[in-house]
Amino acid sequence: MKTKKETTERKVEKIVETICNDKDCPVHGNLKIRGRVFKGRIIKKFHKRIVIEFERMIYVRKYERYAKSKTKIHARLPICMEKKVEVGDLVKVQECRPLSKIIHFVFIEKIKGGDEK
Repeated sequence: MKTKKETTERKVEKIVETICNDKDCPVHGNLKIRGRVFKGRIIKKFHKRIVIEFERMIYVRKYERYAKSKTKIHARLPICMEKKVEVGDLVKVQECRPLSKIIHFVFIEKIKGGDEK
């Protein structure tokens, strides 16, 4: 049987997950998103930050052909969304104002999990 204290603690945990005090959250904060949108796989995950990688085709003028190139982007991961994503997931990020030296994008949504096809 659960005590009253345990049930109130679980309610508090659920409320904390839904309420986000992060000022750099595009959903709950006041961070404006604008500009380019990219989709890519998460290759690294840190506290408040993810690194995504995606391939693009670049035209090489000298050889008159296209070459594949990989691009890495660092994106801000709001605290309220940290538990939703893992390494290997396909996600969408969008441009925002510069948040730090390397972070100019913010996580928007998870498209697919790493194990899904």
